[in-house]
Amino acid sequence: MNLYQSFIEALESLVSNKMRTSLTVLGIVIGVAAVIAMLAVGTGTQSSITGQIEGIGTNVIFISSGGDEDVRNPKPLTLNDAEALADPLAAPNVIAVAPILSGRSEVAYGGESSPVSISGITPDYKMVANETLTEGEFISETDILGQSSVAVIGPETAEKLFDRTDGITGETIRINGQPFRVIGVLESKGGSGFGSQDDRVLVPITTAQSRLTQRNPKNSVDSIQVQAFSSETVNIAAEEISEILRLRHRTEVGVDDFTIFTQQNILDIASTITGVFTIFLGGIAGISLLVGGIGIMNIMLVSVTERTREIGLRKALGARKRDILSQFLTESVVLSLLGGLMGIILAWILATAIGAVAAASGTPIDPEISLSSVLLATLFSMAVGLLFGLYPANRAASLQPVEALRFE
Repeated sequence: MNLYQSFIEALESLVSNKMRTSLTVLGIVIGVAAVIAMLAVGTGTQSSITGQIEGIGTNVIFISSGGDEDVRNPKPLTLNDAEALADPLAAPNVIAVAPILSGRSEVAYGGESSPVSISGITPDYKMVANETLTEGEFISETDILGQSSVAVIGPETAEKLFDRTDGITGETIRINGQPFRVIGVLESKGGSGFGSQDDRVLVPITTAQSRLTQRNPKNSVDSIQVQAFSSETVNIAAEEISEILRLRHRTEVGVDDFTIFTQQNILDIASTITGVFTIFLGGIAGISLLVGGIGIMNIMLVSVTERTREIGLRKALGARKRDILSQFLTESVVLSLLGGLMGIILAWILATAIGAVAAASGTPIDPEISLSSVLLATLFSMAVGLLFGLYPANRAASLQPVEALRFE
């Protein structure tokens, strides 16, 4: 019996028991769809997170307070540290430095209010963080010197407070009850599990120091972002920054009271986390595919029992063991293949639905169905059909003709 004949007979056998075949295929459909959809969600999440990080710039270095646990009396980062890092003689590979004061405050306009991330920044922050405005202007040196009550807001914050994202320049919002005039609106950068880059307010760092935050010492900052000349000089710039801060903080050799992250460090960490997340989702979904395989084995065993006399008759007429084995293996593989093809269609529908729900809830995750995930799920479903069909097929092929013909 050739492969074509086995395939035709398998289809005829499956069609003769439509309800049983449909229920068996359903298990594989759900398993394949779950695997592909979960991998698509994981891949989409990874792309969303890495896209946001790369949007900041590939030559950005992040500095935060705190380092080795062995450091005694660690010193905080200060504005003086930021000024030292901006010295072209001490750090020739650094082109811009942006100290940042971070916090969270209640922002209100009219009858609307919302807790929003507040950042006290300097004019260089625009270049370092790769910020773009859709309207208005950015915080200037004059605003810093005059401790002006001005703010630049994100598009999500604008939507919450004003129900629009344009025509907002000149409006007055209240941060912790204090009036601030909106001078600009940021271009959207999107958001994810790491927090939205669109729901924030930027104010002059001097204004944040005097009116919104309490720091000790007064000129301390929460973090410093530094822009290197290029992505190729990031590591060199990081070494220059480390040397300057070690001298200023007078730390022991090899013991730092600060932490430096480059863009690549953050991308590596994000990729590792989302990679594990994707594998976890795929593994959980793969369990359902194994359950579908058990369903195939169960149905094939029932089919062997029902067709025992047929098997005996075939063997009596000269059918070889491998012919019977091939017949039942083909049936199990056809079952899993049909389920796999239908599962691909269901996975696309699920991924589209998940993307729509995520966008509607303000979490723009775009599930990405890759060719590799489709091939992986389909081949795995076929392997499951082959594996779980092997025992029933072998059982059928091992039946003795005389005993099979006597079976009632």
